Amino acid sequence: MFNKILIANRGEIACRIIKTCKRMGIATVAVHSDADATALHVRLADEAVAIGPSPAAQSYLVIDKIIAAARQTGAEAVHPGFGFLSENPKFVEALDAAGIVFIGPPVRAISAMGDKITSKKLAAEARVSTVPGHPDAVDDEASALKIADETGYPVMIKASAGGGGKGMRIARNAAEVREGLRSARNEARSSFGDERVFIEKYIEQPRHIEIQVLADAHGTTLHLGERECSIQRRHQKVVEEAPSPFLDPKTRAAMGAQAVALAAAVDYRSAGTVEFIVDRNKNFYFLEMNTRIQVEHPVTELVTGLDLVEWMIRIAAGEKLSFGQKDVKLNGWAVEARVYAEDPLRDFMPSIGRLVRYRTPGSPEDAAVTVRIDSGVDEGSEISMFYDPMIAKLVTHAPDRLRAIDAMQAALDAYGIRGINHNIAFLASVMTNPRFRAGDLSTNFITEEFPDGFQGAEASEETLEILIAAAAILQHRRAAQAATISGRMDGAPEFDADKPADWVVMLGQELRPRRVVPADGAYRVGGGSRELSIETEGRLHDLVLPCCIDGRPVTLQVDRRGPALRLGYAGVEIEVLVLTPLAAALAARMPVKEPPDLSRFLLSPMPGLLMTLVVEEGQLVKAGEELAVVEAMKMENVLRAERDGKVAKIHAGPGESLAVDQAILEFE
Repeated sequence: MFNKILIANRGEIACRIIKTCKRMGIATVAVHSDADATALHVRLADEAVAIGPSPAAQSYLVIDKIIAAARQTGAEAVHPGFGFLSENPKFVEALDAAGIVFIGPPVRAISAMGDKITSKKLAAEARVSTVPGHPDAVDDEASALKIADETGYPVMIKASAGGGGKGMRIARNAAEVREGLRSARNEARSSFGDERVFIEKYIEQPRHIEIQVLADAHGTTLHLGERECSIQRRHQKVVEEAPSPFLDPKTRAAMGAQAVALAAAVDYRSAGTVEFIVDRNKNFYFLEMNTRIQVEHPVTELVTGLDLVEWMIRIAAGEKLSFGQKDVKLNGWAVEARVYAEDPLRDFMPSIGRLVRYRTPGSPEDAAVTVRIDSGVDEGSEISMFYDPMIAKLVTHAPDRLRAIDAMQAALDAYGIRGINHNIAFLASVMTNPRFRAGDLSTNFITEEFPDGFQGAEASEETLEILIAAAAILQHRRAAQAATISGRMDGAPEFDADKPADWVVMLGQELRPRRVVPADGAYRVGGGSRELSIETEGRLHDLVLPCCIDGRPVTLQVDRRGPALRLGYAGVEIEVLVLTPLAAALAARMPVKEPPDLSRFLLSPMPGLLMTLVVEEGQLVKAGEELAVVEAMKMENVLRAERDGKVAKIHAGPGESLAVDQAILEFE
C-alpha cells in the first residue's frame, strides 16, 4: 500500500479523497493555485505545494507542475479526482515516465473512452447499444448541416473530449446547427483544448441513467448498480439518486452487463462510469464512459456500503477486489443535491464572493436516515470566478425513496449560507415537486417544470401561515430584547415579553394581523386561518431557526435586512415587515417607490469575461439578435436583444472583466 498520495485537484473532491486516505493511514499532499492558498483541502492535507497562478490553465492543468510537486514531497501515487487532468492520457504517460502511480485506469482505456467518437465505435464493436448519428468529427458547417439533415432533427452537437455539459448544444433547425456548432467548438477549445465535435440524434423525453463499474488488474470487472441523473440544467447534473425509480431488475441487469462488457473491452482498471440515455420504453443507448470518479459517486457508496475512493487506491496498489457481482446489494435509497453558488432567480447565473456565514445541517433524529455533506469550503471561504461554482454535495440515505427525499428537504431547510447567492431554494422546490416525488423524470424536467425559469417556489397558504407566525414571534422576541437593553432609560417603551402582544405582518401591501401569546416556554399565534403552537430555542441572530410547530419539527431560514425579515421554508422565501398596529397603519399611507428604469441597458447577468461584442454604436438590432457573449466558469452565455432598437453607447469592450449588473451597452 502507498505511504503518501498527492491529490491533483481542489475543492470538495480533494477533501473527500483526503478523508479516505486519513482513514487508511496514508499521508496526503495537496496542490493549490494562488486563489486556493488558504482553501480547505490545503488545510486538511498533511502537506501542500503551490503550483501557480489562479487560472487552472496555469496551475491545476500544468502536468509538469503536478509531477514536480509529487517528486518534491515523495508522493508515490497521484489521485486526479474529477475534471482537470483526470482523463488526460498525457498526464498518465508523464506519471508513468516519472515512476509515479496513477490512481485510475490505464492510458488505453482513457484514450479510447475519453474521446466520444472513438468510444462509440468501440461500444458498437462490443455490441453495446449506441445512439444513431455520425461517428466522426464534423469538419465544417456544411458537413454539420448535411449530417443533421440525414440524422433527422432534433440533433445534439457534442464536444468529442467534453464532459460536465460543456461543449453541448441541442439544434432543432439549420440556424441552431450553425450557432450551436460555433458555441460548442469554442467551449470545447476553452475547456478541453480540443475543438472537435460530432453530431448524434437527440432522444426526446430521455432519462440519463449511468452504471458504476469497478475493475481490478486481476480479471474481475463488475458493476455496482445504477444512478439516475435526469435532473439536469444545461446538461449539468443537479440532482442524482440511486437506484433509479424507473429501472426494473431485468433492465438493470442488461445495462450492467453492457457496461461490464465495454469496460472489459478496453481492459479497464479502477472505478469508472458508463452513461446511458434511456427512452420511455426502457430502450437504452450508450452515451459515454467517464474514466474517473464521478461527482455523484456518494449515492452509490451509500446504497452499496462501499468506499469507491478506497477501492481506486487499493486497485492502483495491485490489490484484488474482495467481492463478486453476487455480493453487490443495493440497500435503501440515496439522493444527492448539488449546492451551487448561483442565482436561480437570474437564470442560475454564477455567484462569486465570500461565504460570510456557513452552517451545515446537523445529524438527523431518525437513526435510519444518514445525511452526508461533501464540501470543499467552510465559513470565510471564497467562491472564485476561476473554478466550478459548486459549494457542496448534500446527500441523504434512507430505507426508501420518499424518506430519503423528505430527509433531503429537511437538510436543505437547515443549510445556512450567506454572502453569496445559492440554489438551495430551487433544490428544495424540486424535492417538493409532485412529479419528482412520483419519479416521473427526464432530462427535460427542469425546462418543463420551470418553463419561465425559477421564480421562487409557490407558497401554499399553510406555508405562508408558518412563515408569518414565525415572523411575528421573532419580532415579539426582538421587542423583548430591546426592552431589556433600554428598559432602564427614562421614557423607554414598556414591553412585557410574557404578555400577549398584537403585531401586523406586512407581506408586500397585504396586512396580516397576528396576536402572539407566550405559553409555557412556547408561543400561540392567532389571527390566521388557525392558531399555531410554536416552540423554538433558536436565537435571534441564527441563520436557521429550528422549531416545533404543532408537534412537527420544522426548520426555517431567517435573515434580517434592515427593518425587514426574510424567511424561507421548503423552497418558499418571503420578505416581511412586522410592525405594531399603529406603525402598520402609518406605513400603509407611505407612497410606493418606483424602481429605476434599466430597460435601455444590456446588463451583464453574471460576473465574467466579455468575450465578444458583435454590435457597434449606431447599429440597429432586431429582437432575438445576438449582442454579446460573456464567459463565466468556462461556459459561454449568449446575450440577445429583447426587442428592436438602436445601440446608443458601448460601455464595455471585449476582454473586459464584468461585474454582475454592469452595463455593457445602452440603447436609445
